[in-house]
Amino acid sequence: MGQFSGGCCWSFSILVLLGLQVPATLARGPRGEALQHGQSGTLPRFLEEPVDAYIIKSNPIKLRCQARPALQIFFKCNGEWVHQSQHMSQEHTDIVTGLKIREVMINVSRQQVEDFHGPEDYWCLCVAWSHLGTSKSRKASVRIAYLRKNFEQDPQGTEVPLNGMIVLHCRPPEGVPVAEVEWLKNEESLNVGADGVISKKGDHELIVSEARLSDSGNYTCVASNIVAKRRSATAMVVVYVNGGWSSWSDWSACNVRCGRGVQKRSRTCTNPAPLNGGAFCEGMSVQKSTCNTVCPVDGGWGEWSEWSVCSSDCDRQHARECTAPEPKHGGRLCDGAASAAENCTGGLCIQNRKLLHDAKPQGVERTSDVALYSGLAAGVVTVVLLIVAVTLYRRSQTNPLLMNSSMQPDLTVSRTYTSPICFQDSIDKELMAEHSLLDPLPDLKAKGATERAEYHVMSHPQTFPRGLAPDYRRVAVGTTLGRRGKNLFTPRVFQTLSRPLHKATAVFGHAGGRLVLPNTGISLLVPHGGIAEDTTWEMYMSINQEDSSTVPEDGAEIFLSPAITYGPPGLDLSCPIAMTIAHCAEVAADNWTIRLKRQIQDKWEEVMSVDEESTSCYCLLEAQTCHVLLEQPGRYALVGEALNQEAGKRLRLAVFGSPDLSNSLGFTLRVYCVDDTPYAFQEVVVGERSRGGRLLEEPKILLFKGNTFSLQVSIQDVPRLLWSIKPFTTCQEFSFSQVWASNRCPLQCAFSLERYSLSSSQLSCKISVRQVTGEEQILQIYTSVVENEKGAVPFFTQSDCTITSQTGSKAFKIPPSIRQRISATFDTANANGKDWQLLAQKLHIDRNLGYFACQQSPSSVILSLWEAQHQDPGDLDSLASALEEIGKVQSPREAGALGCSKEDSELTRLG
Repeated sequence: MGQFSGGCCWSFSILVLLGLQVPATLARGPRGEALQHGQSGTLPRFLEEPVDAYIIKSNPIKLRCQARPALQIFFKCNGEWVHQSQHMSQEHTDIVTGLKIREVMINVSRQQVEDFHGPEDYWCLCVAWSHLGTSKSRKASVRIAYLRKNFEQDPQGTEVPLNGMIVLHCRPPEGVPVAEVEWLKNEESLNVGADGVISKKGDHELIVSEARLSDSGNYTCVASNIVAKRRSATAMVVVYVNGGWSSWSDWSACNVRCGRGVQKRSRTCTNPAPLNGGAFCEGMSVQKSTCNTVCPVDGGWGEWSEWSVCSSDCDRQHARECTAPEPKHGGRLCDGAASAAENCTGGLCIQNRKLLHDAKPQGVERTSDVALYSGLAAGVVTVVLLIVAVTLYRRSQTNPLLMNSSMQPDLTVSRTYTSPICFQDSIDKELMAEHSLLDPLPDLKAKGATERAEYHVMSHPQTFPRGLAPDYRRVAVGTTLGRRGKNLFTPRVFQTLSRPLHKATAVFGHAGGRLVLPNTGISLLVPHGGIAEDTTWEMYMSINQEDSSTVPEDGAEIFLSPAITYGPPGLDLSCPIAMTIAHCAEVAADNWTIRLKRQIQDKWEEVMSVDEESTSCYCLLEAQTCHVLLEQPGRYALVGEALNQEAGKRLRLAVFGSPDLSNSLGFTLRVYCVDDTPYAFQEVVVGERSRGGRLLEEPKILLFKGNTFSLQVSIQDVPRLLWSIKPFTTCQEFSFSQVWASNRCPLQCAFSLERYSLSSSQLSCKISVRQVTGEEQILQIYTSVVENEKGAVPFFTQSDCTITSQTGSKAFKIPPSIRQRISATFDTANANGKDWQLLAQKLHIDRNLGYFACQQSPSSVILSLWEAQHQDPGDLDSLASALEEIGKVQSPREAGALGCSKEDSELTRLG
């Protein structure tokens, strides 16, 4: 604390010049003041000095001074005295010392600090007067507190091996005061200092000296000061484990019994097993070695010996030995008897006082007993078979399933329904879980197998680049399904079940081609020239049906399309592919925010919003499909977030019916409400085919809006004199959440009806499906309940296409020669603006042109997108019209240079 003193006249001059009030005690002089207060001569001593302060937002701060003894205290800010009117002062006497204590406060506003422009921060100090002089307090700086939004350096995700070192860098946003940094792991505060976790405050680094598996997670750097708190981007840390070989097993036995063979021993990559993307063990898992096995020697009989002398029992013997050769090294023993005996008297010898030919051999008696017992056993078996046959015949006379072998088993006999009933069909769900339907490529070996696929130029169609082949396993049709381990279907049902495999695969070369998932509205176009010459790739595309992998992380978003995977990983193309995805969003109004997302390590990450511009991806959204240009293989899906209650998704409504096999008078109607995509409806059809259901009317479309109201399904106009319906099931209801997020499993309501007599073979009724505050759809049902009725509506109104791939020029609508001429013409800049941008404008693909500008051949990419748009109609009218319009505005010389007239004529003829 600096101090200075001076005469009273000097102090008076300062105060008068400042327009401040002169203390009366000073006017009377030092002696008078000292006498009045009875105090010795001392300078003012500050009991409280102003401290550094920060202005938060627009709130002013208070600076406070307190001194003893003090006749007057004034603030001085930035070298200038603060006017007396801005001071707030109070005075009291210390009861212990009797000295006068004066306290002064001032307010400093944000505007004052912002208006100050000097070489240092805004500052203030106090000056206190006494009868002997003045004292000055410390300087207190006043700064505006803030914290910027963006981190100077976000932590970056990393992958480290087990026991390796994790280092995450974080530079917090600029701020006053300087922000403090803390770390979060999986949204929980990280205990720095425990288990080898170190945080360097100066560099704001997070260091884990020895990484453990439990250290894997999402790390976030949090910076905060008195103003705000900021979060950095999340960094994913993966601690992986490289595989290690186990010990070798014992050598197996030699694979041959005799001579030179091979024996094996094996080891497994389980010490440890690779984890979290760790490398598979290098080297061989099986080791072979040659072996020599001594050949076994089978035994052989030697010569018979001479007959012995005839004995008293009237027989003679001779013998032989198994010595020619002897059995060795596990060889077989000799077959047959080693000795033999015969009668040596010609039947004249007497045994037990009888002639030998009168004596009955014991062996004959044994033979007779065996024949007797065999006959009795055969009789018993015959009687048992007759009883079983009679029993089965009687049962067949009362069992309707045996009377009519064409009747299909009822898969819903054991189900009971309550009201309201809205459930997911378990059989359909189990069908969807079949591995044979989930595996994109069944013929490729799994990653990590002993024999790995190797990629070479002009490779075999069943090859991939090393380590890129996914794990594909099949489950044979007819294998056991369900939780109880029993087969849900009879063999006859499996013979007629024709379930589509939602995957397609083909080998593509430089000529390109197209992959199609039949009856799903999903296809993939590989442009001509996208694959390098003399190179082939086996590509695949599949629909992923796993529920767990297709749940968006944000609860406000829902899936508007299936999740589609194409590959293989590591696919190297020179231009983007065009994928067409069917969706169920009603995009007539701006009620949706629709995004394309990609799944990376079980997490869905946004690629782009369809209404925004991007140079990494392109989305063209139409009423029922979305065409996407992609450059990276992976799993993609369209998700949407409703912006208001008018956002709607289309539902396809379908009614199926089938007789109740447990009740000859029963009939079941099943109403499905699924997303309006071909794939979703096909899943329903497959389930109904398995149970023998019939489509009773062409499906209808209902617009379901996001206004949180449920969906009601009711049955009406049932002839009550002919039919009865199960009580409390005439009106059933789906909750809003069931319908709004029903993209994975079909929603189904069932109505169980029963006719009063077998003569009532016709059923007519109405089924109403309506949202509580929305529109209503009426499904008129008129059908025969006889099982073999032929009047049912076919499952698909469109043709059941089975072609999954096309390669070469037949896959494209535009002939390759014309495509090359168009690309060469419009890729070249033209002074009159007749370039690829005009082509895009005429083809109505004039949004997000920055994406095409980044491509090597913008015109070629535009034509690929046009091909994806027009794959169903298959005509060239729109392209020919666009070229004709461009040709009309050009001069004859330009038209001849571009060759548009000739192209127009060719396109028109081909169209």
